Amino acid sequence: MNPGYELPQDEAAYSFGFLDEYAKREVRRCILKAISIPGYQTPYASREMPMGRGFGTGGLQVTLSLIGPDDSLKVIDQGADDSVNAVNLRQFVELTCPGVDTTERTQEATLIQSRHRIPETPLTEAQVLVLQVPYPDPLVVVEPSEARRKVMHGEGDYARLLTKLYEDIVQFDEITISHRYPTRINGHYVIDPSPIPRYDVPQLHQSKALVLLGAGREKKIYAVPPYTNAEPLVFEDVPFRVEDFRDADGQRRACARCGATNSFLDEIIQNDGHGGDQKTWQCSDSDYCDQQLAAHASPTEMRA
Repeated sequence: MNPGYELPQDEAAYSFGFLDEYAKREVRRCILKAISIPGYQTPYASREMPMGRGFGTGGLQVTLSLIGPDDSLKVIDQGADDSVNAVNLRQFVELTCPGVDTTERTQEATLIQSRHRIPETPLTEAQVLVLQVPYPDPLVVVEPSEARRKVMHGEGDYARLLTKLYEDIVQFDEITISHRYPTRINGHYVIDPSPIPRYDVPQLHQSKALVLLGAGREKKIYAVPPYTNAEPLVFEDVPFRVEDFRDADGQRRACARCGATNSFLDEIIQNDGHGGDQKTWQCSDSDYCDQQLAAHASPTEMRA
């Protein structure tokens, strides 16, 4: 998006937040229903947006329906503030929501829109996290009929989903799902928590912040309200585990940039200049990495 772009004069009086007020009211009503029934996929009339479906239109509609002039917005993609998707969505909000502040600091944001990650910095009661979702229904891998899936959700019938997890254990000795791990909300509905890694799933449990999930292409909104139980679907004898980033010696890898050993790491492969590849690991959350780097920097480095 061109940062110097200005709307033509005949289009300059469009609604704050791009969407018309009727559309935003409908989305807010759906959000209220989703909060009232944790984990329930609330259908809504997803609007056409000036970007292709699958590029965050669901999360963006939720964000535009909630944001106000006093809000501070943070947009991330895979944990990074400077990726193409995050930059474009942030610039679109800046263009259509005059007066709204944007930030890269998690602590400063009142509204956080994310693709595929939950920030490392613990969220507070004053914050709302909006997750972009491509496929909201975890049952779609075992039941193609949406009508039947609705009945299964209503009855809490997840036997076929558990069977698929069991087949993983039989074949691979563990559950191999790396992201979109099915998670039971408030003891009933099982949700697809967006393509966040398993590392982030425990952060949904008893979260202080409201978590909203928007799927624009599938026209669904669902929520994990604050202080709500969110439990990964597991078996008693096969506990849920997250990525631990240990090397062959059993040592926890550290971020090559800031040295953190308590964050989700991205594996980066670089050519070593001699025809081989060298692997390094770096924090996925760019803001958290910057904060850790600043916390361990010497006074001379900070002045520089």
